[in-house]
Amino acid sequence: MGQLFDLTGQVAVITGSSRGIGKAIAWQMAAHGAKVVISSRKVEACETVAEELRNAGFEATAVACHVGDKSQLQNLVDNTTAKYGGIDVLVCNAATNPVYGPTRDMTDEAWDKIMNTNVRSTFWLCNMVLPGMAERGRGRVIVLSSIAALRGNDVIGTYGVSKAAEAALVRNLAVEWGPKNIRVNAIAPGLVRTDFAKALIDDPKRLAQAEQRTPVRRIGEPDDIAGVAVFLASAAGDYVTGQTLIADGGETIAG
Repeated sequence: MGQLFDLTGQVAVITGSSRGIGKAIAWQMAAHGAKVVISSRKVEACETVAEELRNAGFEATAVACHVGDKSQLQNLVDNTTAKYGGIDVLVCNAATNPVYGPTRDMTDEAWDKIMNTNVRSTFWLCNMVLPGMAERGRGRVIVLSSIAALRGNDVIGTYGVSKAAEAALVRNLAVEWGPKNIRVNAIAPGLVRTDFAKALIDDPKRLAQAEQRTPVRRIGEPDDIAGVAVFLASAAGDYVTGQTLIADGGETIAG
């Protein structure tokens, strides 16, 4: 039973892992035995996290990558493959939401930035990594979606559309690559204590309201999501594929 969550020897690439949920996933996967590749736009931030992990006794390397740039994504895959021989776990976490407000006010440029960064980059990266996983006979892909994908929103609606598209992509990839022993899933977090939610978290009144509407009476922590990611990456999640696992403290089921 102790081996169900063991990631020893596996190579995990996590985009957007210099902070927040991505960083927590990297730490927890490393703690469960994985060799982790830290990736985000700025090499200094990646190196800082990788060094923290190495100082803690884990194996980690840093590869800077802007997920909106196809050549940088390919470089991320090529560098990881050259160093470790392949990728066992891919976590597509990097995302953006530069605009808050109704969809009717969304400019074409903002729409394209959200869709390209959040959806097209995931499509690109999965297509770069999945064939190698198939050759190795096993792989796990985890995409960070959001509960914004599950319901309408008049503030981050376009972001929600992009996250719904990612969940749909996960279902299709799961069907296509399942026969190759590859499992593809999404995680839909609720409100989590990260920079993304800083404006809300820093407002005591709004934070109290958010906690009150959540059955567990608190907002999420990055490790809450990291635990789900470890489950999906490990043998414990071997019979789960094509799913969007909601980790929101019950917010979406509460009246």
